[in-house]
Formats: sequence, structure tokens, C-alpha cells
Amino acid sequence: MPRQDMNAALIGTTVLLGVGIFVLDFFYPLGVAIGALYTPLVLITLWSAYRRATLIVAIGASILTVAGLFFPLYGAADWLAVTNRVLSLITIWVAAILVVLYKRAEEERDLLVRQLQDALANIKTLHGLLPICSSCKKIRDDHGYWNQLETYIAAHSDVEFTHGLCPECVPKLYPDYHRDK
Repeated sequence: MPRQDMNAALIGTTVLLGVGIFVLDFFYPLGVAIGALYTPLVLITLWSAYRRATLIVAIGASILTVAGLFFPLYGAADWLAVTNRVLSLITIWVAAILVVLYKRAEEERDLLVRQLQDALANIKTLHGLLPICSSCKKIRDDHGYWNQLETYIAAHSDVEFTHGLCPECVPKLYPDYHRDK
């Protein structure tokens, strides 16, 4: 299911359930904590692509929870009704905070996974046994051909070679230009 279709389905489901819970709230006495039923609506937003959706649902659920306190069909608001509504609000917002933190951690994990995949894509390594001539230092490849060390390593890694002469080789190769100190 494409991401936009999934978000549209989540929005539709959330709105329908929210309206259903609000209607249900009218038919129960105020002492019943129907507002706690809004908490699963907040949890549904785990499947949404947007963190903002969680906050919007939590705000909407909070408004409907408080509105249910002022529009009862049975009885007036008493301390038990207010306490239940406050507990429902706390439950809604704890769930919302946990969902937002979870989504943030999930985004960070996805970023780290992408960075790791990029790093792995840029790594070339040599491993295993490498047949090398003990005299000329050429390396035998998988096809049986002998290659210069520099050619083989450059072909199998991201290494580029530059050349120079070490202090031991200069007098061997250029004895006329070398002065003993």
C-alpha cells in the first residue's frame, strides 16, 4: 500500500474512531473514563509517516475529552468525572510523548542505517590469501595472470599510488648522485 494511501486510511480510521468514542461518551455517565479510549487513537499514529500527526490526534483527543465533560446526557460534572478526565488526558499525552520519541528514534536509526550503507558501499577490502612472487613481488589474480603489485591493489581497492625512492634504494639505483655523509 503506498504511503499516501496508508496515511489517508489512518486519518479516516482515526477520525471515525474519534467520532465514535465521542458519541459513546454522551451515553455513559460522567464517572466512566471514556476519554481513556482516545489513547489507542494516539497509538494508531505509530503507522503515520509524520510525527505531527501524533500531536494533532493528541490535541483532538484532549479537546474531545474535555468537551465530553461539558456536554453530558447524564448528571453534572463532579470530582470523580473531573478526576477521570484528567487521568484520561494524562494517558493520552503520555502515549503521545512515547509515540513521538519512538518515531524520533526510528528516524535516527534510519539515518544511521543509510549512513552505514553509504560507508559500506564506499569500502573495498582485500581479504584471503594473496599469491605474490617472492622475487619480483608480482601478484597472481583469479585468472592466473601476474600483475604488478600497484596494478593489482589499485584494481581491487580505492588506493592510488604515487612513487618515490626510499633512502636504501637511492644509492643502489643512482650511485653517482648519492653522497655518503
